[in-house]
Amino acid sequence: MSESMICVENLTKDYGQNRGVFDISLDIQEGEVFGYLGTNGSGKTTTIRQMMGFIRPNSGTVRVNGLNPWKQAPEVMKNVSYIPGEIAFPDLATGIDFFKVQAQFLGVKDFTYMNHLIDLLGLDPSANLKRMSKGMKQKTAIVAALMGDKPILIMDEPTTGLDPLMRETFLELVREEKKKGRTIFMSSHIFEEIEDVCDRVAIIGNGKIQSVLSLYELRRNTPRMFRITFGSEAEAREYADRVANSAVDGAAVSFGVPASETDRVIRAAKGLKVISVDETHEDLEEYFMNIYRKENRQ
Repeated sequence: MSESMICVENLTKDYGQNRGVFDISLDIQEGEVFGYLGTNGSGKTTTIRQMMGFIRPNSGTVRVNGLNPWKQAPEVMKNVSYIPGEIAFPDLATGIDFFKVQAQFLGVKDFTYMNHLIDLLGLDPSANLKRMSKGMKQKTAIVAALMGDKPILIMDEPTTGLDPLMRETFLELVREEKKKGRTIFMSSHIFEEIEDVCDRVAIIGNGKIQSVLSLYELRRNTPRMFRITFGSEAEAREYADRVANSAVDGAAVSFGVPASETDRVIRAAKGLKVISVDETHEDLEEYFMNIYRKENRQ
């Protein structure tokens, strides 16, 4: 059993008028990439700011590597790299100047990893810090946070401002960090990036945890919907006789089966001319939307 690196128990921060987070409990294991998914204003940033010790909860507790962030913030920061949702740089001329200050703050003396990050993200650190585009500022914040090479990464909407190609580059960086055994907590409202790199995800809505699920289990256990097109209608009807609860439409057969039966229905097409196989299943976005529909009906 892995050790719990971030533990949130019955956490509440109430700003009034149903704003804040309410009775949240989360447990993030060592080496896990944990996604935090929700719409804008759902409570993602409020949760993260309490993890970082920036705001004090009304009730409940947060432990990061066994430490209380509100009472032991300096000790917590020795083990945490943080990418904020809202970036505010100090009054310095260039990215290079900022990295020098950050290196001194973090105690970084070997710049090999920092240079790797700069190259990977295609960042020009000599650019004027205040005149950088939103994407350049985001890259600078990523490098500044991760250059310390710490065991826990807490990231609030880290791909904001990145174009699709650079977003994929960032996700590759997350995969690199996972291979090192890093514990990663990443908030987002982008389904694809959460589904792409995370082990588990918590869905938050109206300041409350709506669901926590394993993405492996989502992929493995969600029923599959198939539409298989054959060389002729006669073959389609022959196949339909082999597979229960199917519908024939010309040369195509449509049906749904549990994920565990996928191999069986493929084998059932043996000896028939298969033109195409289309498979779909409930993805994270569909799961999320179903959760939100249920919440709004209550």
